[in-house]
Parts: sequence; structure tokens; C-alpha cells
Amino acid sequence: MQHRFLFLLLFLPGVLLAQTGKVSVTDLTRIRTASNPTFSPDGKKAVYAVQSVEPDEANKWEYVYRTHLWLTDFQNPPRQLTRGEESVSRGIWQDDRTLLFTRVIKGKSQLFRLSLDGGEPQPLTDWKYGISAPVLSPDGSKIVFSVSLGLQELLKDSLFNPKKELPAWSFEKPGFKDNTFLKEGTKVKPNPDGSLEEIRAFLNQDVTDKKAKVINRLNFQGEATTQPEISVSHLCLLELKEGAKPTVLTTGFKSFSGAAWTADSKAVLASTGQNTDTHPDREQVSRIVRLAPDGTFSDVYRKEQERAFAPVPSPDGKYLLLITSPSEGVSIPSLVLIRDGGTPAVVRFDRAPSNFAWSKDGAYVYFTAASNGGQPLYRLSAATLAVEQISDVESGILDFDVSADKLLYVRTEVANPNELFVVTQPKPAKKAKTITLADWQTAWKAGAKVGALNEWVAGKRLSYPEKRTFKNEKGLTIEYWIMKPTGLEAGKKYPLLLNMHGGPTAMWGPGELSMWHEFQYFCAQGYGIVYANPRGSGGYGLEFQRANVKDWGTGPASDVLTAASDAAKEAWVDTSRQVITGGSYAGYLTAWIVGHDHRFKAAFAQRGVYDLTTFLGEGNAWRLIPAYFQYPWLDKTEKVLESESPYTFVDKIRTPLLIKHGENDLRTGVIQSEMMYKSMKIMGKEVEYVRMPGGTHELSRSGNVRQRIDRMLRIYEFFERYMGR
Repeated sequence: MQHRFLFLLLFLPGVLLAQTGKVSVTDLTRIRTASNPTFSPDGKKAVYAVQSVEPDEANKWEYVYRTHLWLTDFQNPPRQLTRGEESVSRGIWQDDRTLLFTRVIKGKSQLFRLSLDGGEPQPLTDWKYGISAPVLSPDGSKIVFSVSLGLQELLKDSLFNPKKELPAWSFEKPGFKDNTFLKEGTKVKPNPDGSLEEIRAFLNQDVTDKKAKVINRLNFQGEATTQPEISVSHLCLLELKEGAKPTVLTTGFKSFSGAAWTADSKAVLASTGQNTDTHPDREQVSRIVRLAPDGTFSDVYRKEQERAFAPVPSPDGKYLLLITSPSEGVSIPSLVLIRDGGTPAVVRFDRAPSNFAWSKDGAYVYFTAASNGGQPLYRLSAATLAVEQISDVESGILDFDVSADKLLYVRTEVANPNELFVVTQPKPAKKAKTITLADWQTAWKAGAKVGALNEWVAGKRLSYPEKRTFKNEKGLTIEYWIMKPTGLEAGKKYPLLLNMHGGPTAMWGPGELSMWHEFQYFCAQGYGIVYANPRGSGGYGLEFQRANVKDWGTGPASDVLTAASDAAKEAWVDTSRQVITGGSYAGYLTAWIVGHDHRFKAAFAQRGVYDLTTFLGEGNAWRLIPAYFQYPWLDKTEKVLESESPYTFVDKIRTPLLIKHGENDLRTGVIQSEMMYKSMKIMGKEVEYVRMPGGTHELSRSGNVRQRIDRMLRIYEFFERYMGR
């Protein structure tokens, strides 16, 4: 009888797969991710967005990302609300039966309304500027939204620049004492053989016709292309009634962002620069302002040498939560709480907070923060400023919303990359006035899955990380994780992959989503993995994060190599087959390590920074140079940029190296990788260089799906050349 039961169990749906299936490279296309879960006003329903990867029917091996809205009533299976080739934005509840969202039409994002009683989504706007990032007022009567305009467009625009003014800040065009040149020659006919004014008009026409890019700004590098023209973001209002037209809330040459309504729906809070005469590329400070419907505004929070952003008012209007950070240096954002317009209070919390939601009674703010390999949910007491951790660090709460009696959240964990859960909020114990942390933690364990986004994972054999720690020479506790090859066989030896994160303030762990598939894929291919959060990582507090200032190489390398050395002691590890990889800052660290340590059979450096002086000019993340080191012209004595650059040690590299970069990656810049490749090639070293056409710095996370698959296969194939199996 027992044997018959075992036979039946093995052939139950999914059980056999659970014993035999391994994560494949194309399983990347099966991962669906939820975001922006939002309760209806009555709390009985919720809408959320789901991103999927779908085959491009017109192009073999190509895929497209699509995002659509789903609805749950927590009783029946969720149902999909929107469909089609065009993705939609997050859902916004106008009332219990009506949703708002944006969708791109003819190249511009427009606002749509969808009735849950049936019918197709109805367009509410057809505005030439488009509708971006809409935020509904608490009374449901109107939205505030964002519009972006280029400087040349703004100079001519009658809505956002009604007086046809010029910027108060200098355009910084050499040879011109003020900004009047921006208007000169606008009515002059271009003529290359004409007067100076006509020649200038001709040159300007070449810029318009994209025959030339003239750069005068400091931050001219975007993510995928150079951006000579400054873009300005403004806020607008739209009454949600028939025939209403958008009205302009802000004007001029300063951007406004992070809009949030006051509790009474009478004003909007937003972040903007502190100084009207400071060039946007140079201004590193910001303030929180209150904007009235007539466009007048007043300061709510302003502090010298500080950035203030992300205002979040409480539902009752008593409190305002915001984030601040120093304008320069390596820092962690701080939580600031203001009660009834009084003195701002800084919350004691040594992590980087995000994703805020007030409880309906205004007693608590719930938020998340990366910490110790996970992203727990926290709550902040408005009365006492005490912060309590609600969920664990073995998982990550990626997004959430709070109703009067429930909490809806998106969770990632090793067992499943992305699922939506709901938990009923606990009630205070008898004679207790508030819900205790113990109450919450008990309720948390009873969280129920909403639908099944990634049920296919149940048919896969997964590798689960084992956490370990050690103290480095600075006395800092370094956390690292070891993952065994999937289907480990006793007595068999396996290669070990040291995989490292970038940032350098990123953080990896069981509660981090971006590496779930890559880790499981390589374990399925018979590799063990070790990954660590070395000094300088986020998620461990400010002291830990600043521990790599002027030390990007030696110290962090020591931390990850100590973790690798410990992992190599495992009985299943073949110490003669160790490999290493990392991207961005970890591309730097990969190149640094193989220039100083020769234990690895092969290495793969991805989208890295290799020469710090070059990086100042080539990458849009150039402010890392003054934050962690110093400007090159100040480095004549210490020479820290030279001593901390992997390129300085390129002649010491003996490890076969594969270098990868997206051709449109301007965050780190392709000259970095070209220098490494060409130098190693000249010296006759084993090196290969892969360029991804159209690829940006985000290629591995949100780039072209085929290129994301290509990237992982190239890592695997290159390593296999040297594995001897």
C-alpha cells in the first residue's frame, strides 16, 4: 500500500517536475512581475499591474515586455482588465467602480477611464504634451500630472512660458555674457554664405535637423544617448469632469517632481530646486513647496546643502513625511516627519527607506528598506518616531498598499521570484490601544497568495542559499551566501562561481529579485555560487556604506575573496575550476581582482569602470568620482585615481577575460572596456570583447530580452571553455 501511494504521489501534477525540472535560460521569459498593488476606496477589491514577457510574433527569438492591469476581490481568481499590444500604467481608483490609467497613443501618454461595470477603456485626454505620472486628489475630483519639455520648446511655449522669458540661470554658452542669444536670430533665414546672424541661424538649423549636437551643459549624458538639451518637468491639473481641459500649475525653467496632494485636496506638494539662478545641472539641493491651484507656492521644507524630496502627507493632514539627504558625498537618505507644520523631526533609521504608505488612521507610516540581504517591511510610529521591522530579511517586499484592515504586498523569495500576497491586519489585544509588533508578526505568517503569477516555478528544482558571516579587518560583519549546484551528487566535484554586485551601494541576498533567475540558471548548469555584500554595500548602515571611500579595490576585493575562499572549502568544490563575474562597479571589481589574484580559470567583466579618470568624462555616473575619491586635477599628490583603477594593473592580468558592454551604455561608457580589451590584445593576453548593439547599462535587468539571454549564455559558454569537462 505504501509503495502504491508513493507511485501515485510521483505522478501527481507538478510533483514529478518538482523532482526533475531545472531552471533553463529561457525561463527568463516566463517570469511575471507584479507592481503597484492598490486597494479600492472601500478596501474590498484591489488592482495591480503585471509585467510579462511575450514572444514577438513578427521576429523569431525576439520578445516584448507588456504590462496590464489585473483585479482581485480576494474571494475569486484574479481577472485581467486590460489587454492589447500597448502597455498601461498603474491603476488609480477614481471610485469603487472606476479606474484611471495611462496608455501611449500616437507617441504620447494619455489618460483613460475604465468602468468595472463593463465596456472598453475610454480616453479622457488627447493633449499634445501627454499625461505622465498622474496622482488623484483625495476627494477623487482631479489629478495632478507631469509634463516634460525641452528647453527650445519651452522658450516658445505660451502655456509653460507665457511671458516668453529666458532662464534666470546662465545657459553657460561661452562667448555670450547672458542668455539673450537664445532669442536672437529666430526670424533670420539660415544662409551658410550670409551674415554672421544668418550663419548662426544655419548652424542652429543643423542642430534642429540632427546634423550636429552642440553641448554646453554639464550633465549631457543620458542612459542611451547624449542629451545636449535640458529638459524641464512641470505639473498640471485636470478636473475629472466631462469636457475639462488640463491647466498649468507650474511654469518657468525649474523642474518640479514627486507631486502629492494635501489631505484636503486644495494644494499640491512637490520637490523643486532651491535657487532660480542656479543651472539645473549644477544644483544639488532641493526643497519641498506647497503649490496652490493658481500657481503660487510657498516653502514647506528647505535646508541649505540638502536635498528634500518625496513628500507623503498623512490622510488626516496632521503629518508630512519626506526624505532628505546631503547634497554631496556618500550618504543614506533620512526620514523627516513634520507635525502640523512644526519643527521637522529626523527619524533614527540607518537604512535607505522607500515605498511609503500611511495607515488609514494616520498613526503609522509603512515603508520598505533594503537590509541584510532582504527588503523588509517597516512601520514608523508618527507619535513616537519609533521604527519597527515587520517582515524578515529572507525575502523582499517589493511593493505594497494598506487598507483599513488589510495589507497587500508583492514578495520575492528564493522559492518564488514574484508573487502577490494579502494579509489581514491584526486587531489590538483587549485593553490595548494599538496593534503591537508581535500582533503584526503573527498575522504576517498567515498571508495568503493572490492568484499565481509564477506557478511554473513549482515544477523546478531550486538551489537555496546558505548564509554565512565573518568580520573583516575593520571589524565590519560581512554577510555572504553559498548556493550548491542543483542536484548535487555526493562525491562529485563542481566549479565555483564568485558573482559580485555593482553600485557599489547595491545589495544582494535572498530577498533581492534581479539575480533570482541568473543564480538559479547557473546552479542548474552545475555551478556552485558564492556572493557577498562587501564593505560599501547598501543595506547595512552608513558606516558600512562609507567603508570603501578611497578604497574601491583592495578592501572590497578582500571581503569577496574571503567569502570565496570559505566557499571553496566545501567538499563539492573543485578548487581548480573557480570563475568570477560582476557588472558595473563589480565589473570594476572583477578586473581589479584578476589583476591582483590568479586563482580563477576565467573571468567575465560586465559594463564596468576600469579607469577612474576616464570615467569622469565618459559616464553619467561621474559624480561617484568626487564622492568617493577626488577630482583628477586635485589628485596630483595622492594619485588615488591611478592607484584605484584596474587599468593600472592591466599588465598583471593572467586570467582569460571576457569583457561585455552595451554600445549605448553612457552610465559607465564604452571607452572603459575598449581600453581594457585593446591593451590586453596588444599584450597577447586571452581576451574577448562583446558589444551589445543598442544595449544600455540596464541591459541585464530590463533590456532587450534576446540580449539578456545572450548575455547569460555567453557567460556560461566562456566559462565552459576553461572548465575541462
